[in-house]
Amino acid sequence: MAPPKRYRLSAELAILSGNANPELAKAICRELRVPLADSFVGRFSEGEIRVKINENVRGKDVFIVQPTCPPTNDNLMELLIMLDAVRRASARRVTAVVPYYGYARQDRKDQPRVPITAKLVANLITTAGADRVLTMDLHAGQIQGFFDIPLDHLYAITVFEQYIRRKRLRPIVVVSPDVGGIKLARAYAKRLRAGLAVVDKRRNTPEATEVMHILGDVKGKTVLLVDDLIATGSSLIEAANALDRAGATAVYACVTHPILSGPARQRIAGSGLKELIVTNTVPLARSKRQDKITVLSVAPLLSEAIRRIHYELSISVLFDGMPS
Repeated sequence: MAPPKRYRLSAELAILSGNANPELAKAICRELRVPLADSFVGRFSEGEIRVKINENVRGKDVFIVQPTCPPTNDNLMELLIMLDAVRRASARRVTAVVPYYGYARQDRKDQPRVPITAKLVANLITTAGADRVLTMDLHAGQIQGFFDIPLDHLYAITVFEQYIRRKRLRPIVVVSPDVGGIKLARAYAKRLRAGLAVVDKRRNTPEATEVMHILGDVKGKTVLLVDDLIATGSSLIEAANALDRAGATAVYACVTHPILSGPARQRIAGSGLKELIVTNTVPLARSKRQDKITVLSVAPLLSEAIRRIHYELSISVLFDGMPS
């Protein structure tokens, strides 16, 4: 029999965190009303990662919260070593909770003699000892197929939808900053009952893009750009500026993963964006936040997914609004 909606979690649940985003892990624990398991993740004198689980996890259902955000290689290695440590400590099941999946942009061979690093990382996580993966807003949906273990893919669309509805933006048009994001933009447009438009762009380099056309009517309307991540910000900001020139009354953006590398913050500050709405899948220091950046928490969504995985319940209800 399934436990009631307001149930107490089993004592066999353990949640661990690396150094990538401990605040998110603590927020998840607060939602679940369980303590964060005691562990040490540090460095040896020469820089090698040192991990020690300071409490018994034998026979427990262990969830390791560790996005592989910058510094990507350090956080990825922490995740792999923690997975190995927990597996060797005889955990019953180990789930890697990776809110942001790094190396996701290298998901295919689009040029000669390049790797498919997203598949390599999937292999590493599986080999290290993960029995299951929980992630959010993958850069490319096909990455789900790179894993030979169960993967649950959540979407932040519900978190963003609630915030946008409270702002009462009308009339509103959802815009994809590139052709590849049309499915995601269509899902937002359906949920918000909004129009849909697409920015046709040309990518000159991995960090620089050029807007060619805007497909759709944005003149005199509030625009909501949607994307899965923002790194240097060139693509999103170019799209925002082009929409502003095309007559949009205001330009907002919803982006799940705020990597904000290089000149991203300066570009946002000087852009036509009225507000950039992001989540805390990637830690964003308060000292580095700007007036234009709003951070929403995905801890309630992740905690509900963890609760359902722990009790072997369906999590398909959390996929409501997923792009398809």
